[in-house]
Amino acid sequence: MVHAYAARAQDKELEPFEYELPERKEDEIDINVAYCGICHSDLSMLQNDWHMTQYPFVPGHEVVGTVTAVGTGVKHLSLGQQVGVGWFTNSCTTCEQCMRGEHNHCPTREQMIVGRHGGFADTVRCGALWATPLPDEMDLASAGPLFCGGITVFNPIAHYVKPTDKVAVIGIGGLGHLALQFLSKWGCEVTAFTSSEDKMMEAKLYGAHHTVNSRDPDAIGKCAGQFDFVLNTTNANLPWEAYVQTLQPHGRFHTVGAVPDPIPLQAFSLIVGQKSVSGSPLGSPALVQQMLAFCVRHGIKPKIEEFALADVNAAMQHLKDGKARYRIVLKVS
Repeated sequence: MVHAYAARAQDKELEPFEYELPERKEDEIDINVAYCGICHSDLSMLQNDWHMTQYPFVPGHEVVGTVTAVGTGVKHLSLGQQVGVGWFTNSCTTCEQCMRGEHNHCPTREQMIVGRHGGFADTVRCGALWATPLPDEMDLASAGPLFCGGITVFNPIAHYVKPTDKVAVIGIGGLGHLALQFLSKWGCEVTAFTSSEDKMMEAKLYGAHHTVNSRDPDAIGKCAGQFDFVLNTTNANLPWEAYVQTLQPHGRFHTVGAVPDPIPLQAFSLIVGQKSVSGSPLGSPALVQQMLAFCVRHGIKPKIEEFALADVNAAMQHLKDGKARYRIVLKVS
């Protein structure tokens, strides 16, 4: 029996909820949850913003904890091992994408809080492939957000960014403050775009070399032709043309923020300078391992605020009010 917190319907608070797990498959493991991060995606799913939430709904997809049970086919994990798991929980392992090592693009991949219950609970189950062992040097309390916020920004950096690049990050929040740390340690010259004066100062602490007021069109305009790569971490509508104009020839504008409306761009904005616009989900299990090793090597971790699981509604409201600095973590056990 799993003890969790669930919303019974849209716009309802989370309340204690119990459910029974089905028979474990041979490639699955159970994890006793120690900590679970809270992501803005949890809030979006709770509110059914994406029209795919099933109630009762247990949020939570930034889980770290201890392996308590393993399926008969699991050979690489053992009882008592500390692991983490994020948005994706399983993939087929045999399709073209999985065979290329891109399990995050598997057409039948399973997702932690889509059609199943998540990590605001004492136990979660997932495919063993997606449970990544935690390095011994990693702080357990702050590790959870790396399995969503961290890998979300690390994925495009690993695929598109060279250490010599000049890069910009739009939005210094839960995703952005991690992106700054990754990019600065990657070797890039980093500019932070933010509308908050306080965050401008903090951005420098996280590795930004320069800061720009994102509410000032003239300030954005002065950045024309500067960047090889621009990463949008916000879920807000932005002056898209202005940001595309900040790119150098062959530059890339990449979004990991779930922007609510279509992104309108003139074709010539891309044709002139051979520029690109792209987006990405979380990364593969192999890339998650690489990210964790990179974090340990360079001392990268999210700034967290900790709440008890019993205070989950206060934690969700704290996030909804925009007060999180910068990732919220629930202490479960």
